Amino acid sequence: MSVRFVTKTMHAYLDYPVAIGLIALPVFLDLGQSNPIAFWLSFLTGFAALALTILTDHQTGIIRILPYSVHLAVDFAVGIVFLAAPFALGFTGLDFAYYLVNAIAVLTVVSLAKPQETVAQAA
Repeated sequence: MSVRFVTKTMHAYLDYPVAIGLIALPVFLDLGQSNPIAFWLSFLTGFAALALTILTDHQTGIIRILPYSVHLAVDFAVGIVFLAAPFALGFTGLDFAYYLVNAIAVLTVVSLAKPQETVAQAA
């Protein structure tokens, strides 16, 4: 039994609320107190996540040109950036916690992504 249970469909329906959260939460939480980049990194990543979701070939994609595997790779990269940013940029307090929690959430979802089944090609 695999612990990788996050399906492509589940991930697709999480993408829009996550993108909106990355855009809105820096305003509501007043991020950027320890470093202004703490505000802008989330805000801009939210818009990039929105564009990525719109362009991904999954249930909620609008212009389905990017493979889901590329989407997962970008999510993984965002998780690593969010994990490194607080340390590299000297975030403290809420700024630090926000990025650490988001990094753990993103990396957890990516690591629990259920592998896509491939369709066997006729020989």
